[in-house]
Amino acid sequence: MTVNARMSGSLAGATGTITIDLVQIAANWKALAAKVAPAQCAAVVKADAYGLGAERIIATLTQAGCTTFFIATPDEAEIARKLAPDAQIYALDGLVEGAATVFAHQGVKPVLSTIDDISVWAALSRMRGEALPAAIHIDTGLHRLGLPARDVRHLAADANFLGSIRLELVMSHLASADNPRDPKNRDQLLAFETLSALFPGVPRSLAASDGLMLGPAYHFDLVRPGYAIYGGQASQLAPAPVKPAVRVAARILAVADVAPGETVGYSATWRAKRPSRIATIAAGYADGVPRTASAPDGRPGGHVMIAGNLAPLVGRVSMDLITVDVTDLPDGAAKPGEFATLIGEGLTIEDAGFTAGTIGYEILTRLGPRFTRLYFESAA
Repeated sequence: MTVNARMSGSLAGATGTITIDLVQIAANWKALAAKVAPAQCAAVVKADAYGLGAERIIATLTQAGCTTFFIATPDEAEIARKLAPDAQIYALDGLVEGAATVFAHQGVKPVLSTIDDISVWAALSRMRGEALPAAIHIDTGLHRLGLPARDVRHLAADANFLGSIRLELVMSHLASADNPRDPKNRDQLLAFETLSALFPGVPRSLAASDGLMLGPAYHFDLVRPGYAIYGGQASQLAPAPVKPAVRVAARILAVADVAPGETVGYSATWRAKRPSRIATIAAGYADGVPRTASAPDGRPGGHVMIAGNLAPLVGRVSMDLITVDVTDLPDGAAKPGEFATLIGEGLTIEDAGFTAGTIGYEILTRLGPRFTRLYFESAA
């Protein structure tokens, strides 16, 4: 944790906590901004700032110097605009029904990925008598959202399109940026360079958290990190210059002896092979602990940290509870009422994702509302 700071929030009644270090989040954004300069560093704050609380995160990043934010939905756009009235805000998911009027009213720039979306935005521009700002998303190989090359070439040659919309950004998204050795990165870079050049003078953006670590060739005019700002490291081959900013902990509810041959948890999937001590902790899949982190007999699962000691999960993850083997911990280390650390103290978001067969992004964004959010912020 950072020093010269204060904590906001309360532990009263909390069965679990998510501690969010706003000082470190600001430092992470500044480190990424320095890494990509002279390109601009934006911030992706969709999904309630990856589950960490958009209100506090946007305020923190604005104070740190961030002037451009990316969200996904109309609801998120309204929240972001209220929190950052002077910021540039882009909506990544385009124009769902009713979104165009919301974005126009809020001064939010939709990222247009289809000809239909472009037509809707152009029609609204004509109706309002002004060229409304927008971005376009080019599909360079992810094949999710984005305009195919033929549509991009058609738009670049269409004077009506270029005159009816104020194009402020051309962007794409990398499919394999977490693996710097994947040749698909280079293929997408070349495709983006070729297609984005059809719109001379328009700022360009290709890289997100992982892509910005592929080197300056991928930075263009603007990068769009999200996960890395919150301390995530999706690529171990090219780690970002950031530090963990999130700690997750849950209370120990009980510690009990289990005799050899007895089972623990649903479906009796874990059987004690020796006299064991099992701690039950107030966290489950309703709180974002994946059921795939379970540890049935013969299969390793997740871990928690208790009083500086690593303890393995045993049995099934259930809705509200997990069970861990504390047999080898020092006497008295695991006490009811104390907290066990699920993320933090050397247990990373990526560790939690790996043991559950998923990624850190999913772990972070699925942390449940029952956990109390505690914010660690500057004392100044």
